[in-house]
Formats: sequence, structure tokens, C-alpha cells
Amino acid sequence: MKVQNLPGTTRRAFTLTALGASAAIALAACGGGSTESAESEAPAGGETSATLTMWTDAERAPALKDIAAQFKEDQGIEVDLVIKDFAAVRDDFITQAPTGNGPDVLVAPHDWLGTLVQNGVVAPVQLGDKADDFTEASVQAMTYEGQVYGVPYAVENIALIRNTELVGEAHETFDDVVAAGEASGAEFPFLVGLDPKQADPYHTYPLQTSFGAPVFEQAEDGSYDVSQLAMNNDGGKEFAQFLADNGDQGTKVFNSNVTGDIAKEKFLAGDAAYFLTGPWNVPAVEEAGIDFAVDALPTAGGEAAQPFIGVNGFLVSSYSENELAANEFVVNYLSTEAAQDALFDLGGRPPALISSFEKAASDPVIEAFGEIGANGVPMPAAPEMQAVWADWGATELSLIKGNESDPAAAWEEMSENIEAKFNG
Repeated sequence: MKVQNLPGTTRRAFTLTALGASAAIALAACGGGSTESAESEAPAGGETSATLTMWTDAERAPALKDIAAQFKEDQGIEVDLVIKDFAAVRDDFITQAPTGNGPDVLVAPHDWLGTLVQNGVVAPVQLGDKADDFTEASVQAMTYEGQVYGVPYAVENIALIRNTELVGEAHETFDDVVAAGEASGAEFPFLVGLDPKQADPYHTYPLQTSFGAPVFEQAEDGSYDVSQLAMNNDGGKEFAQFLADNGDQGTKVFNSNVTGDIAKEKFLAGDAAYFLTGPWNVPAVEEAGIDFAVDALPTAGGEAAQPFIGVNGFLVSSYSENELAANEFVVNYLSTEAAQDALFDLGGRPPALISSFEKAASDPVIEAFGEIGANGVPMPAAPEMQAVWADWGATELSLIKGNESDPAAAWEEMSENIEAKFNG
């Protein structure tokens, strides 16, 4: 298998200069529904004076177990790793933390922050000078209303994966990408999986931003102003027309019948030239023996195509009875190069720690995703996003299905509905 990197790029430190603070990105490859305890080894002499509880998922538990064992050896404090099903863990945490049954430390994606802060269940952490060791946007993503609430450890975003046996060169514009895919003779020139009820604003967002239609206005420091919906502009309406033109009643590049699973299956079978997806699908592409390249996201509207980035990190419960110990573990143990290296080795997500990323970027796939993420923006973490996704996705799906006689009017109605929920 041959893997090609972004054409013309050079190795450099992965410093995300995103303009603001994960579909929602939830933690990928999470554990099952059962709750298990992964106990650390016995301390090197003496009994523990306290025990920290940490909620995690099965994928990260092996790396965290070694870090917990080191913390116990150094500090005499045991860390009990409880494996949770992350499909329900946010709500469980909000419910259980105030009762004393929640964890001291939680593994979570940054876009949960607004809801967790709103419910008063997480406490700020003090990164201090360590903040400079992480990518700028990963710290920014873990910041909410001016306070840092977590130690970041992984960053992920989507990119354009190209079957190099079908298309030999990278292309910069969406039209050229589709034309190259069609010329390849593949059944599908371009694939992106769509939810049958909500489409997928997360995956289509880079194309939307290329029309100059970001979801919210952003302040000079990069924070989002969720009271100012920014996509209800001329660019947003042009994007709405673009979806309709390329949907079921148009070019069919966006196909409402192609789900994420179908898109993956077709690309793995060699039936598609391009697949718009994230690093979570790269292992399957490699296992299928497909020669591929990770290309920059194409522009459809002439401006830069900016993906959402999702940042996973470690948060401390505001109800922890061992808050000092929890902060010590999170800030001084989970932020180390050894810890972030171990988590990368297990999960394969680009590390948030710059020194760890520089090593991980010896893999051209990681380097390429990092280069693309450097132009991305952290997904908004505000609770209001829950009101945005539903209307946004439903409207995109309707446009792709060809149900809207006036795409611009449908987009404006969607925007007004979202704003009404904010101001109601």
C-alpha cells in the first residue's frame, strides 16, 4: 500500500490557528454499554491515601491504565478507571456528579463543554505555561467563556481521501474534483455519507465555508458569538443552491440514499474516486489495500474550505472531593509527552501536544490531516448548537432531495427558525 501526502507541503509543527472554539464530534470508537473497572497495579510501598475515579472508554483505557499506575507510584493515589458507554455518558455525568456518584475526571469531546458548564458540573483547570505546549486551537476549544476547562489530547477533522489508482493528482476545486472522479470511470465520482433524516452539516461544512457562510460570527479572539448567526447571508444562500444543484434532482454528487456506511463500503470496494471522511475510516481503507492520498478540502465557493475540528480532552468534576489530586493527575500527568504518545498509539488521532504531533507526523496520513486541520475551526461548544443541528440538517436534506423550489428562501427560513429558538 502506498500513501501519498498533500502535494507541495513541507513538514512543520502542527499549530492550529483556528478562528474559533466535534457533529458534533462525539468520541469515535467508544466502548460498549457495560461499566467495568480497570484497576491499576499496587503502589510501590504504602497504602493509597485517596482514590480518583475516571470515566473513560474501552479504546483509551489501556494507555490510561499505565499513566494511572505511574500516578499511583509517584503520588500514592489510585486512579480507578471506569469504562463507560459514551453514547449516554454526558447525561449520566450531569445527573450523577451532584450526587457524589460521578467521576473525578472525565474523558470528553470539547463540544460538550457548554452544556457541562451550564449545568455546573466541571471545574476550570490551570494549564499555566503548559498551554504553550499544545496547539493553539486545541486549548481554544477547551476554553469556554474565558476559562480553560480541560487538558486536550487529540484533534480530529475531515479531509478528502482520494483513490490514487483512479485519480492520480490532487485538485483544488470541487468542480475539478468531481470532473476527475467522473473521468476515472468510477461508479461514484465523489462520496459523502448522509444521514437519512439530518443529512450531515458537519461533513458539508467545509464546502459551506468556502461560500463565506460560517455558522456564527466570531470575535477577534476567535470565540463564537452564538447570538449572531452568520450563515444567513448571500454566501449561505449560494451554498443552498449548490446543494440543490448537486443533489438528487441535479448532478447526484450528493445522494440522499447514500448513508455513511454505504459511502464507506463503496469506497472500500474501489467504486468511488473520492471519499469525504475523517481519520476514523483510514484504518479500513488501509486494510482494504487501497492506494490513497489525503488531499486538502476543495473549495466550492472560491474561499478557503474550513472544516470543523473536534478536540478530545480530560475534564475535572466540580463535585470532586479530591479536586487537587484530580488537577494534578490531569494537568501534570495526562499532559506529558509520554501520555499523549501512548494515547495516539492506541487511538490514531493527531495529538494536541505539539511535540507528540511532530513525532506522529512521521506518518504522512497524520501529517496531512494535521495540515488540513490547521485551517479548521473548533466546533462551537455552546448549548445552543443543539438547536442548530436539527434545523440545519433537515434543511440540507430537503435541498439535496430537491424538495425546495426556492433554495435561498428555504435557507433563510431555516436561519430564521434557528434565531427564533435563540431569542424565544
